[in-house]
Amino acid sequence: MPAPGPLTRRAALAFLAALPALRRAVAQPAADLAPAFPRQPLTLVAPFTPGGPIDVLARVLAQGLQVRTGQPAAVDNRTGGAGNIGIDAVRRAPADGTTMLVIPAGNLTINPTLLRNLPFVVERDFAPVSMLATTPNLIVCAPDFPARNVAELVALAKAQPDRLSYGSPGVGSQLHLAMELFKEKTGTEIAHVPYRGTTQALSDLLGGQIQLLASNLPVVLPAVRDGQLRALAMTTAQRSPRLPDVPTLAEAGVPGIDVTSWYGLLVPRAVPAPVVQAIYEECAKVLRQPEMREKMTAQGLDVVCEPPDVFAERLRRETALWAGVIRERHITVD
Repeated sequence: MPAPGPLTRRAALAFLAALPALRRAVAQPAADLAPAFPRQPLTLVAPFTPGGPIDVLARVLAQGLQVRTGQPAAVDNRTGGAGNIGIDAVRRAPADGTTMLVIPAGNLTINPTLLRNLPFVVERDFAPVSMLATTPNLIVCAPDFPARNVAELVALAKAQPDRLSYGSPGVGSQLHLAMELFKEKTGTEIAHVPYRGTTQALSDLLGGQIQLLASNLPVVLPAVRDGQLRALAMTTAQRSPRLPDVPTLAEAGVPGIDVTSWYGLLVPRAVPAPVVQAIYEECAKVLRQPEMREKMTAQGLDVVCEPPDVFAERLRRETALWAGVIRERHITVD
C-alpha cells in the first residue's frame, strides 16, 4: 500500500531548506525540560524516502528537539516494505524512549487488517505518543463534470452504476477507503482506479479517463484555485479555511464520514508511561512554536499534538472503522 502524503517533492524540499530558520526560531528553555525525557541521543525513524512528508516531519521535529534539549537528534530513513521495515526496527529498539517512529495513519489503522504476516501488532508492540499533524482530504472532478454537487453526483452514480470512476493513491490507501465508505453510505457503485501517486491520476482526470479523484487538499489546491479542477466536498468534519466555500460531506447530505490524513509518533510498547508523557510534552512544545506552525501551515499541514491517551483511542476507533470497510467492501491487495 502506498503511503499517503500531502506534500509534493518540490514543496518538501523547500520545507527542508527552511530548517535553519526553524532552528533559529525554536527556543531552548532547558530549565523546563520534562524530568522523564531521555537524556541521550535521539533517533526519529522515518520509514519512507527522503523528501516526502514523513521525512519532512521527522526532520523538523528532530531539529526542534535537538535545539530544545541540547541532545543530538537524527533522522533514520529506514525504507522498504511499504514502511514495515522501519516500523519493525522501532519495535525492536531499546525501550528507553530514544528511538521514535514518525508514521502516517494508514500504516497503523489500515495495514493491520489489509496485509497479512506483518512483523508487528500495533497495540501490542507500540506505545502511542501523539498525533503530530493532519491535512484535509477532498473529492474533486473536472470543471465540465455534469454533477455540480454531491447530491447530483449521487443521483448520477445511481443512474449509471459503475459507469463513473474515481482515482486514488492506491489500493488500501486511506483515500481509497474513504471513497468506499462514501459509496457504502450513499448506495452507489463507482469504479476504483488505483494509481501510484497523483501525477498520472490528475492527468487522467483532466483527460476524462476518470471522473473523480480523492486527494489530500494540498496536492490539488492550486488546480482548484486556478479553476482546472472543481471541488465537490471535503471528507472531513469541518470545512477547510483554505477552501471555505467547499462543503463537508455531512453538509452535502452524506453524514457519518470524517476522514482526515494524519501523521503520528510512537515508541516501543515497553517504554515507561512517564517517559512517553515526557516525549509528548516536549514534542508539543516544539511543534506549537508560532514559527513552526506557520511553516507547517504553508505546506498544508495543521499541527495537532494529541496526548497519548487521546491518540490511543483514535488508533482503536479508526482501526475498527477501516476493518469494517475492508470487510464490507471485500478489499484485498494482490
